[in-house]
Amino acid sequence: MKVGLIGCGNMARALALGWERPLLCADPLAERARRLAQDTGGEALASNAEVARRADLVVLCHKPAQLEEVAREVAPHEKAVASILASTPLTALRTAYPDSNVYRFMPSLPVEARMGAVVQAADGPQDPRLDAQVRDLFAELGTLVTLPEAQVDVAMALMSCGPAYVALVAEAQVDAGVRHGIPAAQASALVTQTMAGTAELLRRRDFDTLAVRREVSSPGGLTARGLDALERGGLRAAFGAAMDAVVGSDR
Repeated sequence: MKVGLIGCGNMARALALGWERPLLCADPLAERARRLAQDTGGEALASNAEVARRADLVVLCHKPAQLEEVAREVAPHEKAVASILASTPLTALRTAYPDSNVYRFMPSLPVEARMGAVVQAADGPQDPRLDAQVRDLFAELGTLVTLPEAQVDVAMALMSCGPAYVALVAEAQVDAGVRHGIPAAQASALVTQTMAGTAELLRRRDFDTLAVRREVSSPGGLTARGLDALERGGLRAAFGAAMDAVVGSDR
């Protein structure tokens, strides 16, 4: 399957590096498309229409506000469309691409390392063979989860925004270590590896967070004191507020 990217920003770059295959690239900033094509062994093309003519699947990575503008160039030529546009439901995509097989995905930045989370908006069957090909393509990038479309924006707050939150938590831990005398480079290495290892433990424990916390904590011990300080500091409330800020507290 020949894949074309419309838009070559950060998430498009993460997808391209994760897929590890030559891609067709187009972007309003021609130099950005050229760099991405060069880095992935792909090809930068002069227009969105040319990408659509040559690709088996067009992946929309442009700004959501450009949906109709891009569709006017792409729709007459494309064979199938997958969108990673935020806050752009399948109904809007089908209005823009009425004669196409359309898919909606929401990836997270770690797809670059094939360790991302990817959500697919649930939809009825279109072309069974193509449905499977597109799903398998995105499944290469990490863990693929299918959810009702009404839950996609909530999922985005968990996994698409999540890398920034995790990076902030790591930064806060490193800063705390530095304040107590550990050099920043060593503190960063310790925190990063602990996060990676803990993620693997959670997978092995079937995502039983309580089990992992109990394995580390002993009653009245140092970890228990640290956890109590985090709870009193409002860690849970802060993540709840972040969710509300992204998806709206009235959902």
